[in-house]
Amino acid sequence: MPRASAGVVDDYERHLTLERGLSEHTVRAYLGDVVLLLAYLHGVPTTDGEEPSGVTTTLEDLDVAVLRSWLAAQHTSGAGRTTLARRAAAARTFTAWARRRGVLEKDPGARLVAPKPHRKLPGVLRLEQAEAALSASETGAGEQDPIALRDHALLELLYATGVRVSELCGLDLDDVDFERRVIRVLGKGNKERTVPFGQPAERAVRAWLTGGRRVLAVRREGAGGALFLGARGGRVDQRTVRRVVHDAVGSVPGATEMGPHGLRHSAATHLLEGGADLRSVQELLGHATLATTQLYTHVTVERLKAIHDRTHPRAR
Repeated sequence: MPRASAGVVDDYERHLTLERGLSEHTVRAYLGDVVLLLAYLHGVPTTDGEEPSGVTTTLEDLDVAVLRSWLAAQHTSGAGRTTLARRAAAARTFTAWARRRGVLEKDPGARLVAPKPHRKLPGVLRLEQAEAALSASETGAGEQDPIALRDHALLELLYATGVRVSELCGLDLDDVDFERRVIRVLGKGNKERTVPFGQPAERAVRAWLTGGRRVLAVRREGAGGALFLGARGGRVDQRTVRRVVHDAVGSVPGATEMGPHGLRHSAATHLLEGGADLRSVQELLGHATLATTQLYTHVTVERLKAIHDRTHPRAR
């Protein structure tokens, strides 16, 4: 890639990280798509099998025709609708920024239209399956093993609050308010929100703090203020949490295989089925738009239809 374009990518990375405050994962995804676009523009082969444009051009030559040609090449190489929609969105975000910074005279991304991704209904646990997974976890924690206490506490808190796995791992001791029974969460875009939790989660977290965390904290000098710790005493990582959720749900017969995000889906679905309104669930989950939260209404409708088909005498 030409040095000038590489410098633009570096500036764009600083913009995403420092000015927009996006997470490391989001920044990496945006940059990956932009690098693919610029490699196509400059005629540089990529490792994902995408054919370059075949013409060496400068960044100033980036227009809507190049963007459309790039997406067409992506489609030819086997990219699905979801991938195409994501890469088109990344391109639009980049060209809008480039126009504001004076890198481009016009914003070609403003005229770019891409196929909308298919929105798949998330797999969720039935209420009795969630209760079975948490009950089994509580039984294991009853043996007072520090890891078992931690696992039960994080499962209860995940399900009670519906927070993202990254938000859970980022929690500090000071983020838990037992008196009000809420946690302070730092979500996407460094947006802070307060999320309540119930008595089962309170009991589990208190048991972890008194009977488990102190044991793991001594395994690393200066363990810090992390709420949940790994086996070696440092802050628990997302991979560990995914394994804990996967194992807990996997112990329930007939349950859908899932990780923390599935537990988040389940919590949202059960809230709506219990009578919570969409706006409240949106606030609890930290969704930027109500459209994201509305996806869960489709889940509850599908479940109601399935129950109706199984039980109503005139369903068939």
